[in-house]
Amino acid sequence: MKKYVYRTKEEMATAAAHTAAEAIRSAIRSKGQANVILATGASQFEFFHHLVAGEKVDWSKVVVFHLDEYLGLGPEHSASFRKYLKDRFLDKVAPVRAVHFVKGDAEDPAAECRRLGTLLRTHPIDVACIGIGENGHLAFNDPPADFETEEAYLIVQPNERCRKQQLGEGWFKTLDQIPSRAISMSIRQILRSRELVVTVPDTRKAEAVKNALEGPVTPQCPASILQRHRNCSLFLDEPAASLLSHR
Repeated sequence: MKKYVYRTKEEMATAAAHTAAEAIRSAIRSKGQANVILATGASQFEFFHHLVAGEKVDWSKVVVFHLDEYLGLGPEHSASFRKYLKDRFLDKVAPVRAVHFVKGDAEDPAAECRRLGTLLRTHPIDVACIGIGENGHLAFNDPPADFETEEAYLIVQPNERCRKQQLGEGWFKTLDQIPSRAISMSIRQILRSRELVVTVPDTRKAEAVKNALEGPVTPQCPASILQRHRNCSLFLDEPAASLLSHR
């Protein structure tokens, strides 16, 4: 894992966006198409801004997947991750080659997981742009995360700390409004990505960052598995890196 610490969130996001864009451009040069995973959440706001505004990418050669979605939310719900990606990315770039959303409102969530898994088998991921949750989660894989399943997507139950993070970020007005289940890309599927660009700002992520980088690899801190990825770049601002023993 390569770690980069920046003085400000903007500097961090600019560097992460450039690294992600170069990985996308490299995949397009080598095979004519890039398959990309995009995360959502408040920690990715600046990253998306710089990826869209500051980098030149032929988006018509990019296939987009995303990590997760609440069960039962339609694509127009203010907290839907599909709406997030549409508003903050898809509406701001030239049309992408394809986008494969997680349909949280699918009638059969298990069938939706299988559908997405089939698509991923024919679209090996070149670069995954992801974050780390306050409890160390990757996507909606809360501790203790399943490190063993080979399934690409899972039906999961976000835990209370994860749900409180969503509330604190302003996606819902009350805890009771947050759906109790979600579809999430699995840990092993995330790790199948050729390159990982991980963007983690803010003091509220400092404990998770320390556990992920300096603690043991354990399902109790899902992000600790990133230590084992051979091409992972972690971008931090100083507040997120504030608890690390070695900056």
